[in-house]
Amino acid sequence: MLFPSAAFLIFAALFFALWPIAKRRENVRYAYLVGASFLFYGWWDWRFLFLILASGVLDFLAGLGMRAHPRARKAYLALSLVGNVGSLAAFKYSGFLAANLAALLEAVGLPGSLVPPVPRFLLILPVGISFYTFQSMSYTIDIYRGRLEPTRNPLHFFAYLALFPQLVAGPIVRAADLLPQLRTNRRTSEADRWLGLQRIVHGFFKKVVIADGLAWYVADAFGSLEPSAAPIYWWLITAAFAVQIYCDFSGYSDIARGLAKWMGYDFLENFNHPYVSSSLREFWTRWHISLSTWFRDYVYLPLGGSRSGPMRSAVNLWITMLVSGLWHGAAWTFVAWGACHAFFLSVERWTRWPERLKKIPGGRLAATGVVLVQVLVGWVFFRAETMAQATSILRTMFSWAGGAGSLRAELGGTNTLMICGLLFVVAVREAWVWADLDRRLTLGPLRTPLQAAALVLMIVASVYLRGPGSAFIYFQF
Repeated sequence: MLFPSAAFLIFAALFFALWPIAKRRENVRYAYLVGASFLFYGWWDWRFLFLILASGVLDFLAGLGMRAHPRARKAYLALSLVGNVGSLAAFKYSGFLAANLAALLEAVGLPGSLVPPVPRFLLILPVGISFYTFQSMSYTIDIYRGRLEPTRNPLHFFAYLALFPQLVAGPIVRAADLLPQLRTNRRTSEADRWLGLQRIVHGFFKKVVIADGLAWYVADAFGSLEPSAAPIYWWLITAAFAVQIYCDFSGYSDIARGLAKWMGYDFLENFNHPYVSSSLREFWTRWHISLSTWFRDYVYLPLGGSRSGPMRSAVNLWITMLVSGLWHGAAWTFVAWGACHAFFLSVERWTRWPERLKKIPGGRLAATGVVLVQVLVGWVFFRAETMAQATSILRTMFSWAGGAGSLRAELGGTNTLMICGLLFVVAVREAWVWADLDRRLTLGPLRTPLQAAALVLMIVASVYLRGPGSAFIYFQF
């Protein structure tokens, strides 16, 4: 079920109409959340409910097993990890592994047909599988580490695992944060409802106006059989994709956080204006925060983090970023995206160039520009259909040939104006944050009226200026 759809608006209206009654009693509250969330998730294909049920039952029982049999904790944790990673491998990576194994056999002179065909049902990627499996695994890992007590109520557990606002595209909420909130009948204040409304409207505006407004141009460029040879064209298209994926994903997170706020729950911030970062390390503290902290806590730090010297730290960094790339998709382009960020982060660690650059006048602005270029290079790999296309686009971008005339020839004046206009809207907001004007400008009694006027404008724009509808990008992960 898509947030920007009539079906979801009806679903949400009915859910919140009954929520004040359903949330009064604990088990009724849990059952209501689970039932609504399963309806939300099963709207696409009810058969995939069995997958989230299987993952949830496995981890719920593994958590109880670790509590009842402490000496067998490792066995229960292994069962949880094998089950969750196994389901990911089967549904997300089986086709990728089979294709690469067949190519490897052919490269050494053996027939690729030796690789058995992947069953057709495994080639259908269940929506949100990467999110809820990671969320479920964090539950059992935290119990194993002694940081969390398992819940004995299966409805309580599934209300955490399947809570519909964040079920299919995050943020990845930790059990230690959400399970205690679910236990209480939390009343929402007027301030909570107002903040929730702001989040929801901002999210819809980002998605349907900006992200969907740019989506067609980006898809057309990367899907073209005869790609442009004009560097300025690809810089603009890559910038458009950078804004598209940011507004698409942060828009979803904003809607999820707003809906949760209306329910009386708090999700942690998932995006914090990543394009104002003046180092790539800072970028990863601002981009998809719930996932980056998940990889930090459950991959990077268990590998040893930075405690075992610079070389081992570099290896841990590369492993974490490559796994992050694979998490995003079963393709070498995603691995290359992870490797690209690992390389830039390694250079940043060894040279400490952002700190050095920011010591000179104008250095912070220059550092932000350099980081933005690095991120754009990474986005080319992330969005490209093949490695060959990615390398071809990057060669074009850095060939320094062609100018505004090439851009007009490729896109036309109207399309160029549309893309630049949408990019300008985001650029103004990011520049505002970069300059810290929220803190420096005191609006006093005008703040609320101005916020209300801005919300009205965004609602009108979301109705009348929306782009062609499309699914959220992160649904494919």
